[in-house]
Amino acid sequence: MNIQALNIKVGDCIFAYCKQKMQACTVQRLLDSTQNNITLRVSTSVAYRESTSCVVQFHRDAFVEMARLKSRSQTGQQLLPPQGHTHV
Repeated sequence: MNIQALNIKVGDCIFAYCKQKMQACTVQRLLDSTQNNITLRVSTSVAYRESTSCVVQFHRDAFVEMARLKSRSQTGQQLLPPQGHTHV
């Protein structure tokens, strides 16, 4: 699923070039938003650490690939329990 760069929010998981390779990154902070570009601080790990973070920049009109679906509360969809676990 793709999202327009100007609609990216903190907490979104996107694909971006970080540490010289394309990988799933969690948006940690919006650093700058100009008329032409959006600059984000992203992290390659779920728990934010400075050593796993990168700064990425996109044109506002660019489409960015989402790395995973948003949480159940954001999409309104129910997630199924993992295999082998009972639903409580």
